[in-house]
Amino acid sequence: MKRTHKPRKAVSAEAIARQADQGRDVSRYFTNRGKMMSPIQRVNVDLGLGMLEELDRAARELNISRQAVIKTLIRQALDQQYLARSRRAAESAK
Repeated sequence: MKRTHKPRKAVSAEAIARQADQGRDVSRYFTNRGKMMSPIQRVNVDLGLGMLEELDRAARELNISRQAVIKTLIRQALDQQYLARSRRAAESAK
């Protein structure tokens, strides 16, 4: 059986932006299935040569970038801090 509708052509972000600027409804282009990404802010960190070598070694072993290693380790440290703070708060509430 033949299809009764044609597949939609992909619309560029620029075309959607132009339509929005003209006041047209562009909601049909958005499915709300994606996730909003917060703005990224770049930071500089000074690290000693030994720490950089350790990070590079870990990156090679994990087959990921140095930046990915740094982000992963920071996320783990922040999660541990959050859990420790939660435990302390629960213990002091007893």
